[in-house]
Amino acid sequence: MSQLPAGNEKKTAGEVVRDSFKELGETLVAFVKAPKALWGINIPYVLEGLIYFGILTILGKFCSENIQMTDQQAGWVYSGVTSGITLSMLFLGGVSDKIGVRKALVMAFLMFAVGRVLIALAGTLPLGHGVGSPMFFLTCIGLLIMVVAYGLYQPAAYAGVKRYTTPQTAAMGYAVIYGLMNLGAFFSGFISPLVRHNFTEMLPPNGLTAVFWAYAALVGVALLVTVVILNPKTDAEAVARLAAEAKAARIAADPNSVEKAPAAPVAEASINNWPFIGLVVLAVAGIAFALQQLATKGGAFPIAAIVGGALAIGSVVEFMRHRPDHPFRDARFTFFIFILIPVQTLFAHNWLTLPYYLDRAFRGGVVSEYFEFFSNLNPIIIFVLAPIVAGLTARANIYRMMIIGTLVMALPTFLLAVGPSVPLFLTYVLLMSVGEAMWQPRFLQWIAEIAPEGKTGMYMGIGQFPWFLTKFVTGLYSGYFVANYLPDPNLGLPMQSGQMWLIYGFIALVSPVALILAAKWMTAGMRKAVER
Repeated sequence: MSQLPAGNEKKTAGEVVRDSFKELGETLVAFVKAPKALWGINIPYVLEGLIYFGILTILGKFCSENIQMTDQQAGWVYSGVTSGITLSMLFLGGVSDKIGVRKALVMAFLMFAVGRVLIALAGTLPLGHGVGSPMFFLTCIGLLIMVVAYGLYQPAAYAGVKRYTTPQTAAMGYAVIYGLMNLGAFFSGFISPLVRHNFTEMLPPNGLTAVFWAYAALVGVALLVTVVILNPKTDAEAVARLAAEAKAARIAADPNSVEKAPAAPVAEASINNWPFIGLVVLAVAGIAFALQQLATKGGAFPIAAIVGGALAIGSVVEFMRHRPDHPFRDARFTFFIFILIPVQTLFAHNWLTLPYYLDRAFRGGVVSEYFEFFSNLNPIIIFVLAPIVAGLTARANIYRMMIIGTLVMALPTFLLAVGPSVPLFLTYVLLMSVGEAMWQPRFLQWIAEIAPEGKTGMYMGIGQFPWFLTKFVTGLYSGYFVANYLPDPNLGLPMQSGQMWLIYGFIALVSPVALILAAKWMTAGMRKAVER
């Protein structure tokens, strides 16, 4: 719920809007004046957004046409990559808290470079085709390295935003970094088709391998920027400056305030991690066996993959069992982040389904020819809207923003149920993006702000666990929907894209409806930290 002005003074709608934009302007000015170290986070984040979402946009087509996998198998690859990234963040999110933001980012970019070079090599060398081919396994190795690197990267980036912002600029900081990744994703919609169309003959059958090489080169640029801008000197200057500003703010608020001595570190209890390690090993073995089954049998989804996934989830349960102060012990916190899974499936469909939809449902037109561009319209809208919405809603109650934002995001999906239409698709993207801008950046801010001192990276990783489940489950069924509702036009089968989006729309609606039904219970015990 929005805070009332002092004395509960009533304001006209015009005054509210004017004051909101005034506050937005003041926040933007303060953010622009933020320490230089913050831009060592933000600039590489644009490049990484370009690379990451660019890869997701073309990965399905690469798997289907270059490796020559089925649509369903390509969906499983998506599921493994995207859910693996989130699972990686769950386990590696706390690394940046221990080794420092700069070291974690440098390590991540080095691993990104290795992984993406391997993927490009897989498409360049004559390694055969199909599931089980050397091309498939080299691609998987590159993707696995990329997955692990992301477990270091994103939590470290958000920890860096918290480290280099003040309470006044924090909301804008989180909104900007979220928007910058989306800006990068939008740029990939230009770079990918440009490179692809110019290298089709050199790197057949479609020039996608050249795109992977371009992305590998951009990783090197991101690494260089990080090393140069985010150096020990700029880090120390930023920390000292923010500490001085915080002290001055405390004195201004209370001239009699007294500095508190830092609390003595508390030694963590020793935990037996061998059961957890054992489950992880078994999970990896199960998934590896599943890949072998795919290579020899193809067709049906191997039971070993289900067992491997169950063991992976079991490893998470075992990991948290020995941590009584874990956030998942809080029923409201757990409900709050898990109930967002249905609406988050729309995020996943941006790369699991949308590229196929644009490429196949609009075959023969400009939308199909430049599907990468149209697949990434959402990111540029988010880039523009996220900071503005953050400034206008800085004092809004987060739970209310969740309800309104998820509802606005879910409802436009039903526009696509009418059938392929460029105007309806563009309207869907616009309205869905508005809803996303209303709740997603604030949700990330909420997780970072409730995190105890020194545990921001860990909390960011934990808060991403439902996102892991979203991407894992959505990836498992998206291939089926693509194959049956959006079959390759060359097969001559009827398309039923409207029915597919109708089902997806009802799935997404579960989140806002559940948030509304649980509002009384949730608001009665919501943490004070999330109130604005």
